[in-house]
Amino acid sequence: MNNVFSRVFAGVAVALLFYAVLAFGLFHSLNQVRYLQYQEERVEPLFSWLKVSPDERLEFLASILPKESEFHLLSLSDLSLSRLEQERLAYGQSLVVAHQSGLHAFAQTNSSHVFAAYFSDLPLESTLWSAKLIALQVRAVADEHREQTLQDLGAFFNMTPQLASLTELADWQTIKQSDFMNNGWALLPSQGRRGDTLVVAFDKEHYLKVDPIPTFNPWAWPVLLTLVVAGLLCIGATLYLLLDKLERRLRKLESVASRIARGELDARVDDSRFDAIGRLGTVFNRMAEHIQRLVGVQREMIHAVSHELRTPVARIRFGVQMIEDTPNEEMRAKQLAGIDHDIQELNELIDEILTYARLEQGGPILDFQEANVLDIVNQVVQEQQSVKPDMSITANISEGSERWKMSEIEPRYIHRSVQNLVGNATRYAKSKVIVNASFGSETCRVDVEDDGPGIPETDWEKVFTAFARLDDSRTRSSGGYGLGLSIVRRILYWHGGQAFVGRSDRLGGAKFSLVWPRKQPT
Repeated sequence: MNNVFSRVFAGVAVALLFYAVLAFGLFHSLNQVRYLQYQEERVEPLFSWLKVSPDERLEFLASILPKESEFHLLSLSDLSLSRLEQERLAYGQSLVVAHQSGLHAFAQTNSSHVFAAYFSDLPLESTLWSAKLIALQVRAVADEHREQTLQDLGAFFNMTPQLASLTELADWQTIKQSDFMNNGWALLPSQGRRGDTLVVAFDKEHYLKVDPIPTFNPWAWPVLLTLVVAGLLCIGATLYLLLDKLERRLRKLESVASRIARGELDARVDDSRFDAIGRLGTVFNRMAEHIQRLVGVQREMIHAVSHELRTPVARIRFGVQMIEDTPNEEMRAKQLAGIDHDIQELNELIDEILTYARLEQGGPILDFQEANVLDIVNQVVQEQQSVKPDMSITANISEGSERWKMSEIEPRYIHRSVQNLVGNATRYAKSKVIVNASFGSETCRVDVEDDGPGIPETDWEKVFTAFARLDDSRTRSSGGYGLGLSIVRRILYWHGGQAFVGRSDRLGGAKFSLVWPRKQPT
């Protein structure tokens, strides 16, 4: 599944990269809008004050502003504003438009006229003008009403001004030498992080102090929360798409497994893709093929076993009846010997069936160990020569092969495979059987040749089928039960090799070959 996780991680990484670019653009765009809104909120109190009596208050404002200040009452038709901007003005909103030279602020007074102002530093300038307006209006009232007027005007202009004596100003010694005395205002560094404190001259003995002007915060929590939520949605959508595709393929695998469970053994999974799911599908298909083959083998085995058991069972039943009807002790002993032979034959048949079933249905637990294959070949030849003394059974080893005679095998099963081939060869050979051993650094090979009638090429594959007999000459006395070569093929399969049959060019009969890797994979 590493490939699947790699694809998921790669998809998430791509999604994160895409989201990082998108988040940067979104963050920049949101802050542009928020910055203009921030500017509009700063200028809104001043425009609200001007709307009360536009002509009179604009003239008053011009009298207290520097000569270079730009503040006008213009006709709406003189401005090149978009439809959306005009609608915002019509709804009573203040409008701030960014230009390369600064900020232009607008506020509509009626259906045809608009306040237009130019700012180089809008928060400071709008706050300064509002503070000067407060100072002028507070000076115009009696001393006993100043505090209340100061609170009312502060609430109107959205600030908290305080009136104090100049001698109480901690930085008075610093600012009295600055432009404060000429311009009538100064900025004092604030101890906090909110910005500078604005002080405006009130009279010769007092000043008006305004709390630090709120600065624009690009890292406001609503923006960050929006970006985090958008990022989670982006990553979640990516994971959903990747895992949904994975789930659909797993559901197909589940569907095929259900079909096999219902008996549709030919159902297979699409394993055309070279990824983890594709490899899983390949393994699943191999498993399904193995199950299908096992079911077929089981069916054939049941049929063949039932057929093989009938004859010895029938002979045993016949022998029992003969014993019952035969008073002669000699005949009775003969029948008992025949029954014993039939029982021995049943035991051998059962042993062959169990061995074949164990090798066919998942394989035995093989104890691979380093063993001398040449010694096993020579041992089998000696054993068979003692059984068939009238036949020539020889073992040959290829030149230069002896140094590779050690191989990782299960000695008992390799011995049985070679013994089975040599035993079959002695049954059908006329007089000669040759066992050739050839070993290399990678593979081991054992060939068994005889001078018998051989096997037709059309039957070369059939001989390895369980319970297969090629002709009537393969009787129980010569041909066994038809399981030997099937067992040999399965032994070689579990050793990572193969068994096959051909024609002997040297002797003219059959040639059976065993080939397997000298070292088992770890």
